[in-house]
Amino acid sequence: MPATPQRSPARPQRRPRPPQPQRAQVPPRRRKPRWAMRAVTTLSVVVLASAGIGHAVVTSLDSDISRVDPFRDMKDRPQAGHGMNVLLVGTDGRDQITERDRRRYRLGGAPCHCTDTIMIVHLSADRERASVVSLPRDSYARVPEHVDESTGKRHAAHSVRINAAYAEGGPQLTVRTVEDMTHVKIDHYLEVDFTSFMKTVDVLGGVRICTTEPMKDSYTGLDLPAGPHTLGGGQALQYVRSRHVDGASDLGRMKRQQRFLAALIDRATSSGVLLNPLRFRDVTHAVLGSVRADRGFGTDELLDLGRAMRHFSPASSEFTTVPIGRLGQVVPGIGSTLLWDKAGADKLFQALRDDRPLAVNRPRRNTTPAVTVGVPPQQIRVQVENGTATAGLGRRMDSALAATGFATSGQPVTSAEHSVRRTVIVYDPHWDRSARALAAALPAAELRARPGQGQVLKVIAGSDFKDVRKVRADQPAPGTNGVMRGDEALCAGGA
Repeated sequence: MPATPQRSPARPQRRPRPPQPQRAQVPPRRRKPRWAMRAVTTLSVVVLASAGIGHAVVTSLDSDISRVDPFRDMKDRPQAGHGMNVLLVGTDGRDQITERDRRRYRLGGAPCHCTDTIMIVHLSADRERASVVSLPRDSYARVPEHVDESTGKRHAAHSVRINAAYAEGGPQLTVRTVEDMTHVKIDHYLEVDFTSFMKTVDVLGGVRICTTEPMKDSYTGLDLPAGPHTLGGGQALQYVRSRHVDGASDLGRMKRQQRFLAALIDRATSSGVLLNPLRFRDVTHAVLGSVRADRGFGTDELLDLGRAMRHFSPASSEFTTVPIGRLGQVVPGIGSTLLWDKAGADKLFQALRDDRPLAVNRPRRNTTPAVTVGVPPQQIRVQVENGTATAGLGRRMDSALAATGFATSGQPVTSAEHSVRRTVIVYDPHWDRSARALAAALPAAELRARPGQGQVLKVIAGSDFKDVRKVRADQPAPGTNGVMRGDEALCAGGA
């Protein structure tokens, strides 16, 4: 029977058994990919969050951007500074807005394709600060020599309002004119229209603003009572377009645009948009679907901007308007224009070129927030009288009011009364808004209307006077050269 031991080695030939390990490993191998996938997913989320947005997400957005070439054939340009300068131009494009919304928000008929807003947005080299400078659309400007692309006709340099540069030569002439006037090199160009503006606000879920006075403009249909409001896209457009809610016209409108932009930054940076790639994609799709940009503004720039804004807060942004030297300067053939204050403008644009904050000496923030008032204290003229026998009380009140921004005479006088207990504000009923603003700074004072008092308010200091409460304007004084920080533009107390 030697055959039997010779056959026994054939038993190992039954190697169909190796499938056994396959059956045994099915459950473990299915679990491992799950854990691996979770780990990879978690890592991806961390990477996306740390970068602010994902490269793949942003790359897909490039195709949404309409491209222009505002830098073509440009010579003798200013030297590049530090940081990044974006020329942000707002136009009245409304092609994608429904007829119903056009009527509802008073957008009129066919667009004129002109510029309503011109801003230089400077992002610092360390990406920790954004400075926004508004250029009034009625600013007196000189457009350089250029060729009309549609007719081929050459135009010599000539005087215009700055917004006419776009009508004559589009983005290219607009960039050339701004660079000639500011000596700031523009790195990128962004053109936003009504459609993209409304979509962006709506995708963010609205933007919160507040006003101390009712705002009504029959031209745009804006009708807001005093107080805080969350504006959707249509109402937000009315808010930033309105020019007839006060006597400040276009300058007042620019201040509202700056305040709204600060609130928009606050909304975007506090709502998790920049940490959520999908939300960022949705918002960016809304913005880029109806904007035009230069060919160099692409994926890398969007990523750079997204990473920078992750660390932004409203306090990281600052807003101002180019200093105005003269309002209503009539130029033959042009009409009424605004002349820049050359010394102030040169100083402002030098700060942009040097990548310095616009507000160099910022006071430390008080723990007690300033009260928001409807009239800038700089516009309120005050004469202080000492109504007590306490020597120096009038001068102390005058100095405290002046430090808060009120236009005091600087020469307090002695009242005919010497035993006034409660401080009194005497005002002409025609200047009741100014009186209420002054009363906010002196909350214990009695308001006493006196027809014929005139524009100068009188304050009779009583023995109850202790100190002046800080106030700030809901609308900064038109034509002033002050810089408004983003957190100062928001509703007090986060309202």
